[in-house]
Amino acid sequence: MKSRNLVTDAQSMPRGVQPDVPEARDKSGPSPTEIRQRAFEIHIERGGIHGCDLDDWMQAERELLEKHTKSNDGGSKKK
Repeated sequence: MKSRNLVTDAQSMPRGVQPDVPEARDKSGPSPTEIRQRAFEIHIERGGIHGCDLDDWMQAERELLEKHTKSNDGGSKKK
């Protein structure tokens, strides 16, 4: 029996049909799953208006990158 690679199988599926597959976690920033969840929260906060998905994603990514950066440097900024 051939073993399946779920990540490769998911990547070959059409967009919007991909199952949730565990992702490799990069310690330098938020995972795509975290960004996706925050972007959806932003979408809901705006009243669920469609057509701003890229803006929502970019805002979520900025917020989470800032949060990860602050948590990695202990919240202190060097001057």
